[in-house]
Amino acid sequence: MTNEPLSFAHRFVPAEGPDAPTLLLLHGTGGDENDLLPLGRMLDEQAALLSPRGKVLENGMPRFFRRLAMGVFDQEDLVNRTHELAEFVTASASEYSFDPGRVFAVGFSNGANIAASLLLLHPDLLAGAVLLRAMAPFEPEMSPDLSGSPVYLAAGRSDQMVPPENTERLAELLKAAGAEVTLDWQPGGHGIGRTEIEAARSWLKDVVARTS
Repeated sequence: MTNEPLSFAHRFVPAEGPDAPTLLLLHGTGGDENDLLPLGRMLDEQAALLSPRGKVLENGMPRFFRRLAMGVFDQEDLVNRTHELAEFVTASASEYSFDPGRVFAVGFSNGANIAASLLLLHPDLLAGAVLLRAMAPFEPEMSPDLSGSPVYLAAGRSDQMVPPENTERLAELLKAAGAEVTLDWQPGGHGIGRTEIEAARSWLKDVVARTS
């Protein structure tokens, strides 16, 4: 894909306090490296924020990997882009001197999908993840070892883009790999509501305290 690990356009905001985690912010389709910075601060005022922009363009809108149709992913591109993103996170830890063992992904929609792919393909990369409106990215040939990895998975009961059975399948895949999954069903659709932001904030505070 590339030999330049920091070739993603991105924003990095240093941590506001000692021993704070780093939040890897992964936007949805049409977003950019600025989109989730406010959400990152709402989730943790002290955390460092690492926010890359997806390199794939769909009708001019940035994404993290290609899709063939709504809900149908280009599997080869997804895998390649996931490996590339993992390289970026590792290189960024060296470049910005944050603890690579305390990186939590926070992804929305397309960003949540590639975060789920990171969990499945690079199980040692993330300390945990907040997945907002995620789909199962693929069916892994072998279940990775995510023993004890905390994952907050928020889904909308009336989401027209993510079928409930797909969310359930992602939760099953993560649990089968040993992850500690909190599945939070919300009554709304594909957008993020205040209730789940507060729930994710509380969840993240607890898991960060456990890993500090």
